[in-house]
Amino acid sequence: MIVHTGARARRRLIAEMNLIPLIDVSLILVIIFMVLTPILVRHQLTVKLPKAVSGEPTSADSAVTVQIEKSGAVTVDGTAVHWNDLEHELVLRLPRAAGKTLLVEADRSVPVEKVVAVLDAAKRLGVGKLGVGVTPEAR
Repeated sequence: MIVHTGARARRRLIAEMNLIPLIDVSLILVIIFMVLTPILVRHQLTVKLPKAVSGEPTSADSAVTVQIEKSGAVTVDGTAVHWNDLEHELVLRLPRAAGKTLLVEADRSVPVEKVVAVLDAAKRLGVGKLGVGVTPEAR
């Protein structure tokens, strides 16, 4: 670019870096990671559900899912939560608890006391429906 200043014409090069394409690419990457992270976390959880002959499928988007892994780690909708903060996290996820469904998916080897602790916390919050996740067994 040539810049004319006053009586004398001077040639001066103005070099500026255009940051807009860099910002666009960065924002697209952030959006991609925001979408993929919950999916990847959900697939990495290793919960082997017990089998049952009777059971009803539930839609995952209408229910809040609490998973208890073999190691005892607990997650709420794919987010790792400490046992002491479980009830607080459920309060945040279940604003109107009476119309919500809570689904507990516990590994087969998890002690029943941990499942009961989750169900008890949900009952204190007044959750409308409680469910236990199982794997369908062939009849």
